[in-house]
Amino acid sequence: MASDLSITPEHRVTSSIRNRAPSTFYDLTLDELTGKISELGQKPYRARQIYHWAYQHLVGSYGEMSVLPKSLRADLSESLPLTYLEPVRELEADGGDTLKLLFRTHDGNHLETVLMFYPDRVTVCVSCQIGCAVGCSFCATGMSGLTRNLSAGEMVAQVVAAARRAREFERQLTNIVMMGMGEPFQNYEATMKMARILNDPEGMKFGARRITVSTSGLVPFIDRLAKDPLQVKLAISLHAPNDELRDTLVPLNRRWPVEDLILACRRYVETTGRRISFEYCLIKDVNDSDDVARDLGSLLSGLICHVNVIPLNPTSAEPSYERPSEERIQRFARIVEESGIPTSVRYSRGVDIAAACGQLRAEHEEGRVA
Repeated sequence: MASDLSITPEHRVTSSIRNRAPSTFYDLTLDELTGKISELGQKPYRARQIYHWAYQHLVGSYGEMSVLPKSLRADLSESLPLTYLEPVRELEADGGDTLKLLFRTHDGNHLETVLMFYPDRVTVCVSCQIGCAVGCSFCATGMSGLTRNLSAGEMVAQVVAAARRAREFERQLTNIVMMGMGEPFQNYEATMKMARILNDPEGMKFGARRITVSTSGLVPFIDRLAKDPLQVKLAISLHAPNDELRDTLVPLNRRWPVEDLILACRRYVETTGRRISFEYCLIKDVNDSDDVARDLGSLLSGLICHVNVIPLNPTSAEPSYERPSEERIQRFARIVEESGIPTSVRYSRGVDIAAACGQLRAEHEEGRVA
């Protein structure tokens, strides 16, 4: 279904590419794992034991699951690997408060995951695709187009790796944001399966309200998410309050313009009663004027929402784009706030380690990172 909503035909992902990742343990719901265990001639309760060890103890192999018979551990290691993701590199920034993790997939591609430590929470930013078809003009991920969707298991594996890393710092992972590489709604089924696997009370027990799914504006999937029983949070990458400006920043807008997008957001709030977050990348002399700030406030008037103003993290995607001055950043946020819209300034983490989405992957594949 995701391919039907891609931007242009050349960006469409065929089902052969979309399903290329082989199945792993992290791809399976508890029911699916129970079926697999039954095929191996084991009792159903073994599936719950494996889930507990994998998601609550965060073990890295079946060999560490000491409650299982050795024969079952050997069978599972052979027939159902935990994951094929291979850690490649880790970079640290912000005094250790930001870790950028680079992984290699089974087919030799690379994906990024960012772990961020705050005083009151620990957040992992997860990728859902290798590359991206949306092509936002300020984003490094879309420069090389879309290679393929990630499987649910490849997304779950990122979260588990981040949870393990956080535990090494005696911290607990508290939040998941689907704001890494890719457009989650172009990989909707796998993204929501990931959320359900992590939400399972027999597993990681990750609260749905602590999972945020971000979209650049695929309107049909906003309506679909509103009806989904799993109550994850929704974030919209908006970046402009009118079509003329947003068309240049987010090409997807030509298919679902601002008016349609905001109407879908209003339907979402009416259906769910949940607040929407709007992400707004602030770019010097592009979308940061006083008039644009007022237009943004007017556009969102009466909507239960919150605006995160995010000063641009410069990339090679569009060299002419620059970060506004601190004075301009604060003034823009203040004008939106004064229009009655709750607003915060959220600064990008890890600017010095290429933490903008897609940068580390691009630099590694071009040979600029060892």
